[in-house]
Amino acid sequence: MRLRARGPAGAAALTRLVCLTAVLAAVGLLPWLSGRDPALTVLRARSAEQEPTAEALDAVRRDLGLDAGPLSLLGDWLSGLLRGDLGISWVSGTDVLPSVLSGLQVSLGLMSAALGVAVLLACALVAPVLVRGRGSAGAFGAMLAAVPEFLLATVALLVCGVWLGVLPTSGWQGPEYLVLPAVALGVPAGGLLGRLVADALPAVLDERWVELWREAGVSRARVAAAALRRALPPLVPQFGMVAVGLTGGAVAVETVFAVPGIGRTALGAAKSQDLPLLQGCVLALLVLGLAAGAPAALVRRRLLGPALRDAGLTLPAPRPVRAHPAVPVALGAVLLVTIGWGLLRDPYTVDATARLLPPSWARPLGTDGLGRDVLARLGHGAATTVGTAVAVSLAGLLLALALGFLPRVAAGAADIANALPPVIVGILVAAATGPGTGGAALAVALVSWPPLSAHAAALVQEVRASAFLTAQRAIGATPWWILTRHVLPSVAGPVARHAVLRLPGVALALASLGFLGLGAQPPAPEWGLLLEESRAYVERAPWAALTPAVALALLAGLAVASAAYTQGRTVQHARRTSRRARLLRRPAPADSTAARPGSPSRSSRKEVSLDGNAT
Repeated sequence: MRLRARGPAGAAALTRLVCLTAVLAAVGLLPWLSGRDPALTVLRARSAEQEPTAEALDAVRRDLGLDAGPLSLLGDWLSGLLRGDLGISWVSGTDVLPSVLSGLQVSLGLMSAALGVAVLLACALVAPVLVRGRGSAGAFGAMLAAVPEFLLATVALLVCGVWLGVLPTSGWQGPEYLVLPAVALGVPAGGLLGRLVADALPAVLDERWVELWREAGVSRARVAAAALRRALPPLVPQFGMVAVGLTGGAVAVETVFAVPGIGRTALGAAKSQDLPLLQGCVLALLVLGLAAGAPAALVRRRLLGPALRDAGLTLPAPRPVRAHPAVPVALGAVLLVTIGWGLLRDPYTVDATARLLPPSWARPLGTDGLGRDVLARLGHGAATTVGTAVAVSLAGLLLALALGFLPRVAAGAADIANALPPVIVGILVAAATGPGTGGAALAVALVSWPPLSAHAAALVQEVRASAFLTAQRAIGATPWWILTRHVLPSVAGPVARHAVLRLPGVALALASLGFLGLGAQPPAPEWGLLLEESRAYVERAPWAALTPAVALALLAGLAVASAAYTQGRTVQHARRTSRRARLLRRPAPADSTAARPGSPSRSSRKEVSLDGNAT
């Protein structure tokens, strides 16, 4: 029994170690994996006038040790890492470690302030639920959590910095420069925290002990504190994932507000091919992401206490956030009409005489800095963004179905994938293959499969434990027959619907990489790229920035509304199924054995009703 208990944990730990080793090896081999010649980058940084002759490039390669092969290159990097030496910047010629530590200090300050904003917002969302026992905080928190950091940062810059002029929009020179970046980074995290707690609290407040405490005269504040302590331990691991999300969101926020943090430094190093600096920055971001779970585990142990640490405490099922079907239909209709209208127009025609024109009947959404029709670029950009998101979701679905039958292998790999935000993986992929749509799709696909895999594994376990499969084995059905005719069809449908619900989130992740210059490249009309291009003239033509921003906000709202509606339908179906199952298990009355001639028995009527052919 002891060996069996250690088996799954041991397999997950081994997979986790293998995946972590692979990630470290990829970081260490960046100079060798890079699709561009690092020697040419270094030569141009050292002397822009020197001709890139073969002799000059060979000299640079020997100087950097690039001609020694990948294993020697990886060994030198790891040995330097153990000594605390991250190498020399290829562009500036200075030590990498001071630059990494300086950027890390700035990012930690920004993330701490953002975490404070997130906690305050979460408290504001949870307070009405604690007071009334009910509330719509879960729905509002879900909306805030779905807004990408780069979109919120752009809107905050436009409104507070450009239109109102109340706060600085770039730099890092005082406390006032921290406000907008911290709000942009902390609001989505606070929405997620508030949603998790607000969705869990109503079920806790309906438990029997709460009623007994209230009848005994316990104060409202003490009951609320006890309910929070009851609700928080199962949610604390999710809080660690919020911290991981902060490391990825910091890259976009630092880029928008020109904050000299570790994320912006990593992005600049990737674009300039300064691979030693990029290695140090990515390593620091990886450490931040992987270390985010440790404080969460300590807090959970502290909340549970010694008596409940190994009890496997779980929460009652939370009430789902429901949405009327008209909400996702309306959002989808607005997007489809706008996209379809834009697909009928030309997105690439440049007209220098029509630069930055405001919206008109001829151009309903105005023009951009090159005189191109914004509506046309929005419509054609949707085809690129959504089409790539469909391909990524399909790849994630196939991978999840395969790993659903290997839960021990998937568990360890999922831990590493969850600790890597898409932006960090996108930086690594862009450094190796160059920025582009394919690289962005690969980056998102590498980290978007764990939720689908966990769903598939749970369904596989449930189907394999069902009684009808035991009957199939008893009558001699082969494992292949059971797999292809029963298990796989039962798993593929729900996981496919889950993948469809995650499609808007995947599209937003791709748009964030395009916004950072790691995805589609100009002149491609990709939504994130449209938002990034419009930042250069946001003061003169705010409509050019607001158009892709509103489209991305509608996409985020569609994701939340679709998930809420589907979740509500799923819970209703589960309740109806449970109610019917209880009716079938109810003992039959004494006269049920003597059914009237010509009429079905009560048991047969129940079976017909369960099949849905009669009531």
